[in-house]
Amino acid sequence: MAITASMVKELRGLTGAGMMDCKKALEESDGDIQKAVDVLRTKGLADLAKRAGRATNEGVISAWTTHTGRVGAMVEVNCETDFVARNAEFTTFASAVAEQVAVDEPSSPEALLGLQWKRNPSITVEQALGELVGKLGENIVVTRFVRFDVPEDGMISYYIHGLGRIGVMVEIGGSDHTDPAIVTLAKDVAMHIAAAQPICVLREDVPAETITHEVGIYSAQAAASGKPEAIQVKIAQGRLEKFYKEVCLVEQAFVKDPDKTVEQLIAEASKATGKKLSVVRFERLVLGGSGSEA
Repeated sequence: MAITASMVKELRGLTGAGMMDCKKALEESDGDIQKAVDVLRTKGLADLAKRAGRATNEGVISAWTTHTGRVGAMVEVNCETDFVARNAEFTTFASAVAEQVAVDEPSSPEALLGLQWKRNPSITVEQALGELVGKLGENIVVTRFVRFDVPEDGMISYYIHGLGRIGVMVEIGGSDHTDPAIVTLAKDVAMHIAAAQPICVLREDVPAETITHEVGIYSAQAAASGKPEAIQVKIAQGRLEKFYKEVCLVEQAFVKDPDKTVEQLIAEASKATGKKLSVVRFERLVLGGSGSEA
């Protein structure tokens, strides 16, 4: 039976599912609208569309890396309630999504949904998501993700804090994942980033507009002191130096041993392993945030 545009439109109106999904469902059901609705419900796509407008303020940050430690991804998957966020099927799905992102390198969450689901290649990621929505009864959304792919002389580590409300992924340059001491260093740095919230690795990485903004505040504060202009400049510069130590990863006091900086921690590991190690980059995601909180 020929599937017409009006039939697709009618099915979309009943289920809210996507146009191509509706067309496929109609083809499977030989044009029978009610059977097509059942097809979409079986795949979870009708439930997915029906619940799509509901707020998703809970969820988890999840991460995955290859066994080589050179490719990895971190994702945020949201749901409606903390109860579902702690559900084993939900957390397993989030972990599988992180693996899918790492392996397939989608350009966006929308592109991710159209990929074949690695856990069941007969369906798409969107269909797998729909099935989970139908089973758990809540709106579920893959909100964002970050992906690292590093050279042979680098490795990736990640740290998920608590029950998945904060996640960090970090790239260490200068060695692969085969040295246990460097694996420990990478994990310690990731944990530090989760707690200390740096915005960049080096002071040279601080955006120029951020520096201009901070200097403006410090200069105004110094001017209010009434001290000579030369002293005001020194006061503002001193406060900018303090700012760098607060927001630049390598200049921060290491959370597990505040008597040393992260830069000193890395230098000690470099000396112990005989390798020139460095933190190349990191991403820090906070549940419910926007973009990267690096």
